Amino acid sequence: MTATPETIEDLIAQLSTDPDPAREAIASEIGVLQSIYGEDAIKLWRPTTRSGSRSPDRDSPHNTNHSEPGTIRYEVTLNDDGAESSHQVIILVSLPPTYPSSSPPQLQLLSRYIGPYGVDAPLFGTVLRTFISRGAVEWTPDSVCVFDGLEWVKERCAEWLGERMSEKKAGELMREDEKGRVGDAHNDQKAAEDEGKRSSRAAREPPDIPTEMPPGISIVEAEPILDRKSAFVGRACRITDPSQVPVILAHLMSDRRIARAAHPVINAWRCKVGNVLHQDNDDDGETAAGGRLAHLLQILEVDNVLVVVTRYFGGIHLGPDRFKHINEAARNALELGGFLDAPDEGNAGRRQGKGRGHGKR
Repeated sequence: MTATPETIEDLIAQLSTDPDPAREAIASEIGVLQSIYGEDAIKLWRPTTRSGSRSPDRDSPHNTNHSEPGTIRYEVTLNDDGAESSHQVIILVSLPPTYPSSSPPQLQLLSRYIGPYGVDAPLFGTVLRTFISRGAVEWTPDSVCVFDGLEWVKERCAEWLGERMSEKKAGELMREDEKGRVGDAHNDQKAAEDEGKRSSRAAREPPDIPTEMPPGISIVEAEPILDRKSAFVGRACRITDPSQVPVILAHLMSDRRIARAAHPVINAWRCKVGNVLHQDNDDDGETAAGGRLAHLLQILEVDNVLVVVTRYFGGIHLGPDRFKHINEAARNALELGGFLDAPDEGNAGRRQGKGRGHGKR
């Protein structure tokens, strides 16, 4: 009777001497995983008893699941030193007796936490379905594929952690934004007190584009859209003359929370003066984004409106998804302000939704 392996090296030795070519392929695969992730990252897995100790396998030299004799199980520790944070993920690898000839392996997430966040059921299920879900890892009979599965799981866990961190960061930005508004109100009061002292001198100097909001203009701000550490915030307001646009944009850029974004004022506007329709857009460094917003205003047939999207870049490139989020953020702001309702000559629409409205700041 073959002795029960005590270490992963014992398991490799037993598999290497097995006359079954599939067992030799598994031994070779485990050796490759050791060379990639480190020898200490791969170890045998045994079920934990009530006392907390690992129980030996009794049915088979390689069995840790009494319902399926011959199953090989080992755990792999994956370390991911990302740009934002480093974290560790522990995966249980289960190889059925018919792997790799006619059955895929199964991966299970053993980690209860990834970083500071508790693992949820959707992520756990995603890992379990690594080799059976469409769009996950394709398994081919007679081919070893554990490495491909582990790397796919590693990417999914990193994305999941990034989403949790983005939600936290967005919350912090919103709280900082609220604090900044209180601070801005205090600064505005102090500036008003100092205005009388500077007025005579300032009157003789050529003014820059003013940062005060034009009279009667009210900006609505939609809730941010979050994706892989990036945030997209849409804003919209009613305009009555093209000359108001640079003043409104300058007002927004005077807010340091907006100005520090990667693309602070991606915008498009349409304004009808008499029988003449004036329109323009600006990518603000995000190629073709302004033109897409202009097209959105055109197909929605929205006039006398300026729409602005601010993008905070989180370090992960989103590809074409970024344009989808920019358009969605703009549309959310338009809907929030009621600009998608029947034409209205007022400064804001009739319909109000979830978000914030800002007047003169």
